[in-house]
Amino acid sequence: MPSLILKPGREKSLLRRHPWIFSGAVARVDGDPGAGVTVEVFSSNGDFLARAAYSPHSQIRARVWTFDPDEVVDADFFRRRIRSSLSTRHSLHLDAQTNALRLIHAESDGLPGLIVDRYADALVVQFLSAGAEFWREAIADLLLAETGLSAIYERSDADVRGLEGLPSRSGLLRGAIDQEQLTITENDLKFKVDLARGHKTGFYLDQRENRLKVRGLAEGQEVLDCFCYTGGFTVNALAGGAKSVLSIDSSVEALALCGENVVLNSLPAARHSTLEGDVFHLLRTFRDEDRSFDLIILDPPKFAPTAAQAEKAARAYKDINLLAFRLLRTGGILVTFSCSGGVDAALFQKIVAGAALDAGVEAQIIERLGQSSDHPVALNFPEGTYLKGLVCRTG
Repeated sequence: MPSLILKPGREKSLLRRHPWIFSGAVARVDGDPGAGVTVEVFSSNGDFLARAAYSPHSQIRARVWTFDPDEVVDADFFRRRIRSSLSTRHSLHLDAQTNALRLIHAESDGLPGLIVDRYADALVVQFLSAGAEFWREAIADLLLAETGLSAIYERSDADVRGLEGLPSRSGLLRGAIDQEQLTITENDLKFKVDLARGHKTGFYLDQRENRLKVRGLAEGQEVLDCFCYTGGFTVNALAGGAKSVLSIDSSVEALALCGENVVLNSLPAARHSTLEGDVFHLLRTFRDEDRSFDLIILDPPKFAPTAAQAEKAARAYKDINLLAFRLLRTGGILVTFSCSGGVDAALFQKIVAGAALDAGVEAQIIERLGQSSDHPVALNFPEGTYLKGLVCRTG
């Protein structure tokens, strides 16, 4: 088996069971492994450290499959890991809440680069690393065998594939899916999902618990849902008795599906309106028009995928939160999120605090929010904590 030999002292993160090996930690490569091939990793002293998937084009040169010297990386290995992930989801008892959830959450489930989401009777899979790509066909077969489902749609079209030297790819991988009729249920509400063109794998499953939180805050409120996408927060706010909801997004297609989801749930369409455009521009227009709201939701796209982009992203997060604070009435509530891996919870709170200060408002954090329970975070992989949310009340 090919092997990676690390530089002296560069084994410390592996001894803490962190699954990433960066290119700068590698002293040499013995053998000629191709992309995704399993390699053995050794310290500079020759001590065995791990078995990992090699990625010659990425700064993350290898991602660990196992730290156990006796564990072979083969089809049975992936069967065990998939079964363990499914068992974890079963233990969460989410069946009564939803038929759409994350089944495998990459590194946090011991399967780096592999994302698997269930939408009703279909699976959506992302192979985002060289290792996951190498085992693509075997993993697809195992997923069908272990879940009992018959259809897989692939959405390996995320930008991170490029960092791995992999082409973008999406389309039906196994079976057949009626895209026009794909509807999921979540906390007694229904949502149409576009697997082929939707964000991520089609829907923001990580916000499930936060959508329910917004439902509980919305009664009698005039609500502004920014970056509304297909209406997850909008539908929940209306279901919670909102006086009105204005949904804004830059995508006409997303707004159309948002409207369909409102109708699908027999909610009062007269209380709902949509507006297409750049959210930053629209919020400045609302400010100039002296408009105000009781409850504002900010769920923007990822401004900082990496820590190197955090400074630029911080300015965008501050601008959007500053505008929101200025549009809130006294006693109003801001539910604000960051899904950027490069912005940690402490920095996000600092940004939001600075926005409130510049807006000239007093505000309190009344709750902290995160990703739903089917998106677990392995203790040895803190990078798995990517979704940060704050519920703030103005004084």
